[in-house]
Amino acid sequence: MIEVSGLTKSYREVRAVDDLTFSVNPGVVTGFLGPNGAGKSTTMRMILGLDKPTAGTATINGVPYRKLKNPFREVGALLDAKATHPNRSAANHLKWIAKSNGIPKRRVDEVLGLVGLTDVAGKKTGGFSLGMGQRLGLATALLGDPGVLLLDEPVNGLDPEGIRWVRDFLKTLAAEGRTVLVSSHMLSEMALTADHLIVIGRGKLVSDSSTYDFIKESSRTSVLMRTEQYKEFTAVLEEENIPYREDLDEEKRPLIVIDDRTTDFVGALAYSTGIMVNELTERKASLEEAFLQMTGHAQEYHAGANPGQPEIPGAVPTPDDQKLNEEN
Repeated sequence: MIEVSGLTKSYREVRAVDDLTFSVNPGVVTGFLGPNGAGKSTTMRMILGLDKPTAGTATINGVPYRKLKNPFREVGALLDAKATHPNRSAANHLKWIAKSNGIPKRRVDEVLGLVGLTDVAGKKTGGFSLGMGQRLGLATALLGDPGVLLLDEPVNGLDPEGIRWVRDFLKTLAAEGRTVLVSSHMLSEMALTADHLIVIGRGKLVSDSSTYDFIKESSRTSVLMRTEQYKEFTAVLEEENIPYREDLDEEKRPLIVIDDRTTDFVGALAYSTGIMVNELTERKASLEEAFLQMTGHAQEYHAGANPGQPEIPGAVPTPDDQKLNEEN
C-alpha cells in the first residue's frame, strides 16, 4: 500500500506538488493521471525517495522508501525505460541488478520470459526499440517480485499487441494482491486498465475515485433516440420542456440526443405518447472527455496560444523549464 499525506514540493517560488493526500490500495490497478506539468513524475520520485519533499510524507507499507530493508524486493519501479548502459545486453543489465540486490540469477530468465524478451536477451540495449526498452524496464521492475509497483508510461512505444499484453498483465498482478500505480497519457487505455484513478492538476488533487465514478460524475450521459416519428416526438419534448439536440448516426440518419436522462425515461415517454422507437441507446462520456472536463483549468499549455506569448497565464513551469530559463 502507498500512502501520501500532505505531500508538497517547491522549487523556489514554484510549487510543483501542493499538499497531496491519497492512498493506493492493493488488489486494483490505480491510474495516476494529470496534464503535462501536473506533478505526476515529481510525486512518483518523492514516493521512491529520489526527491525530498518540502513538506508531507510518502510511505510504502507504512515505511518511507529509504527505510525499507529490502527495497528492490518490496517495490518495483519504471520511471525511465532508457536508463540502461547501451553496450550491455538485456540479460547482463538484469544480472548485475539481481546480484547487487541478492536476487537469484534464475530470476533474470524468468522476467525476460514474462515480458517476451527471451529471444533478445543477449542483444545490446542500445539497439533496442522504444517498445523493447519498455519491456526491459518492466522486467527490471519485476525482478525482485515486489508487492508494490510504480510504473510511469509503461505502454509508451508498444504496438497494439504489447499494449494489450501490459493491460492484462497489470490486471493479473493486481489480482494477486499487489499494489499497482500506473501513470499514463493514453486515456483510452487507462479506461480499460485502471479500476481506480488519482487525478491531479497543477500539483493539487483533482479526483480520487473509481474510474466509473470519475467518468459518471465528471461528464454528462446522453440518450440517443431514432424514430420514424421524428417531428412528433420532438414536439412532445418541447411540450414537456425537455431540451434536446439533433445529430446524425453513422449512416446519416437523424438522431434525437437528450442529455441527462435515462433510456428508461425516454422509452417510457415515447410509449406513453404512442411513438414507435427504432433505436434507444445510452451514450456515456469517455475517460478523455471526463478528464478534459475536470482538468481543463490545469492544462499547462493550450493549443492556439500566440507565438509571441510564450507564457500561459497561471501555468506552472516544471523544474526543467526553470533550469532552461536560467541557462538562457
